[in-house]
Amino acid sequence: MKKTNRILVHISFLLVLTVSVHSHELPMVEPEAVGLSTERLSRIDKVMETHVAQQKIAGGVTLLARHGKIAHLGTYGMMDVEAGKPMTPDTIFRIASMTKPITSVAVMMLYEEGHFRLNEPVSRFIPAFKEMQVLPPEDSEDSAEPVPATRQITIWNLLTHTSGLTYHWNERLGPQYTAADITHGLLQDESTLEEKMKILATIPLLYQPDAEYEYGLSIDLLGHLVEVVSGMSLNEFFSERIFKPLGMNDTHFFIPEAKREQLATVYERTKDGPITRKSQEPTVDGSLIYSTDYPYNGPRTYFSGGGGLVSTAPDYVRFAQMMLNGGELDEVRLLSRKTVELMTSNQLANMDVDFGFGLGFSVVRDKSDLNEIGSVGTFGWGGFFFTNFFIDPQEQMIGIFMCQLHPSGGLDLGGKIRILCYQAIAD
Repeated sequence: MKKTNRILVHISFLLVLTVSVHSHELPMVEPEAVGLSTERLSRIDKVMETHVAQQKIAGGVTLLARHGKIAHLGTYGMMDVEAGKPMTPDTIFRIASMTKPITSVAVMMLYEEGHFRLNEPVSRFIPAFKEMQVLPPEDSEDSAEPVPATRQITIWNLLTHTSGLTYHWNERLGPQYTAADITHGLLQDESTLEEKMKILATIPLLYQPDAEYEYGLSIDLLGHLVEVVSGMSLNEFFSERIFKPLGMNDTHFFIPEAKREQLATVYERTKDGPITRKSQEPTVDGSLIYSTDYPYNGPRTYFSGGGGLVSTAPDYVRFAQMMLNGGELDEVRLLSRKTVELMTSNQLANMDVDFGFGLGFSVVRDKSDLNEIGSVGTFGWGGFFFTNFFIDPQEQMIGIFMCQLHPSGGLDLGGKIRILCYQAIAD
């Protein structure tokens, strides 16, 4: 990015902060003030601008914060190529599975209030999940009929994706999910979490609870748990208990009409090909059906704890900073330090997996997990439409990358940006 454009981004970001309802956004400083190199951070600009010029992405936003201050905020390309609308600091993105850490925080807030223990069955609050059936192993010589679960699904199982629930792309259960009209948050749905979770309970699990890690609808079920325990819809709980206290004014399940123009367009890319605008018509990919217009079209009644939110980089960095601070931001405490320690510690040590996962976040367990620059203890996650974030307690650093691209054609831009964040450390 040219120096003039970087100054304009800085000014525009300050204007966004000025007109915000809350005036306590993270301060923006020169990189050297927090031990980063301006010269080295410019490499992020070059890589992003190259990807835009080569039509691999339409545009994006990158953000790097250290020691509680934003040292880099880059906007690149277009949020809508056809309309000629450039990316801005307050561009809103479909963050999809970056919703999951927020739902996990909501669950742990209720845990801290004494409503439940993590090893308790979720059926205590949602009885439909008391007597689950489980598919037999694919190589089983016994009947192909489902068998009773040997144990109940616990809240811990849901937080760690060890419940046996899966997603629609699974070949064995995906077709059943689709046939039952179970959604995943990336498609319009006229029902509610309560209604769809009751239906989900009638479909067998892929694995016995506590047997395997399987990424799936566990966090959507946790979203309903939040509703049952709190007596609020998930939308209300997020708004009143998380977003308003943290000043996350542009994070929503469904975009208010006044903010509709802030939403970035989704593009798609086949391998080695240029981007094309994604149709608003639902995309069918096997048993997975998803749309791009779900944040603003439809009945607005289904609040997916696993993938339904939209947000901005300046909003999401406030959530991330709260976690980095041990559960507190600007004298607002959502969680205790000890709870954050638990959530960001590997919970899968007794499972045969080659990665670390806490309660809602991936976790870098030890040096054996580091095949590129980074730090042990770093945690984070990503989203379906090409967004991701990381939080590094050792370096007191947060990195956020946001684009709107699916499929990506094998593009690993988010991983490159993470490397470019680390190589900019100068102290």
